[in-house]
Amino acid sequence: MGLSRRSRRPGVPEQGEDMTVRTTVVVGATAVALTTGLAAPAMAAGSDTHAATRQAVRAAVQDGVPGVTLTARDGRSPWSTTAGTGNLRTHAPRKADDRYRVGSITKTFVSTVLLQLEAEGRLSLDDTVEKWLPGVVRGNGHDGSRITLRQLLNHTSGIFNYTADETFGRTYFLKEGFFKHRYDTQSPGRLVAVAMAHKPDFAPGTSWKYSNTNYVLAGMVIQKVTGRSYGEEIRHRIIDPLHLSATSVPGTRVTVPKPSSRAYSKLAQTATGPTYDVTELNPSLASSAGEMISDSADLDRFYSALLKGRLLPPKQLKEMKTTVPVEGVPDAGYGLALLDRKLSCGVHVWGHDGGIHGSSSVAVTTADGRHSLAFNFNGDWSGDADAVVEAEFCGE
Repeated sequence: MGLSRRSRRPGVPEQGEDMTVRTTVVVGATAVALTTGLAAPAMAAGSDTHAATRQAVRAAVQDGVPGVTLTARDGRSPWSTTAGTGNLRTHAPRKADDRYRVGSITKTFVSTVLLQLEAEGRLSLDDTVEKWLPGVVRGNGHDGSRITLRQLLNHTSGIFNYTADETFGRTYFLKEGFFKHRYDTQSPGRLVAVAMAHKPDFAPGTSWKYSNTNYVLAGMVIQKVTGRSYGEEIRHRIIDPLHLSATSVPGTRVTVPKPSSRAYSKLAQTATGPTYDVTELNPSLASSAGEMISDSADLDRFYSALLKGRLLPPKQLKEMKTTVPVEGVPDAGYGLALLDRKLSCGVHVWGHDGGIHGSSSVAVTTADGRHSLAFNFNGDWSGDADAVVEAEFCGE
C-alpha cells in the first residue's frame, strides 16, 4: 500500500494522487516494473556490471533520500549495495539486510493466495464479492453482487479508495493527526466502511483505478474461504515454503524487527519542512492492502519464484499476468497485483511497488524470473525509483 511520496516514475500515477488530501504519505503505490524476459545489455569484460545501479542509488541519496538498500540477482549469486544513512540521529549506515515496511507489495502476496485457492477449487475469480462477503459492499451505489473477485484484484471494481477519504488522510498522513493516531488499531470492516461512505468511481468493469479497498476486501475473502486470516495463509503458503526469513505480516505490531533502519517522512502536503521519524506505527491502517514487512533478498526470492511458476499452476499464473490498461500510461498494464511495464530499452519487468509512512519500495523481475531487483528508500518525499530500475535492467 503506497503511503510514500517519492519522485514519480514517468507516466505512472502515484497513489497519493487518489487522495483528497495530498500528503507525503500515499497509500497504495500503483505501478512497478515488469518484464518480458529480455536480458539486460551485455557489459564489457572486466567492467563493473552494476556501476549504473550503484550510481542511481547514490543519486537518490543526493536527491534527499536518507538511505537506500538494494539487492539484485541476475542468474547468479545475489549482490547488494547501500547508500546513505539508516538513522539520522546516530548516522548509522543502511544495511543490505535491513527489514522494512513494503506497503503495496503486500498485494502480490494476497493475490497469490487467492489464485492458489482458485487452483484448489475453493473459489472462482468470477465469484461475486457478495457471495463471500454478503452485505459488506453496499451503499452509495456500491453493489457487491455486480463486482467479481477478479475486478478487486485488477482494480476494475470502481470501489472507492478509502485512503482517498479526506478525514482519513488528515488523521493518518499529516503531522497533527499522525502523532495522535499512529498507534490506533483499524479493523478491515472499518476501512471498508470508510469507502462505502463515498460513491463508486465508475461502474464495475468499465475503467481502471487503483483502490486499496479492493485488497482489504480480498484479505477478508481469504479469511471467509479458509477460516484463517490472510496473514496466516501467506505464512503457510508462501513465507514458510520459500524460507522467507525476513518476511512477516505484523498485524498490529508497531515496530519493525531488527536489523532495520529508521523511516522518515515530512508528514505534510509538500516535500519541504521538518523531517519526522515515523518508524513506529500500527500497520492495521493498511491491512491486507499493505501492512507486510520484508527485506530485499526475500522480495527477490518471492517474485522470482512467482514468475518461475513455483507458487502457481500455469493457468493461474497466466491469469495473474493478464493485464488491463493503466489509464494514461501507454507502457504499462496491471494484472492481478502484477504490473507489467516496458522500460526504455525494451525490457519488460513484472512486479509491484509500495509506499507506507517513511518507506518507499520497489520489487520487480523479468518474465523468466532470472533477473530480479528489490530496493527501499527510508524516506517518502524524494528520490527517483524509476531511475534505479532503468539502471539495473537497461544501464551500461
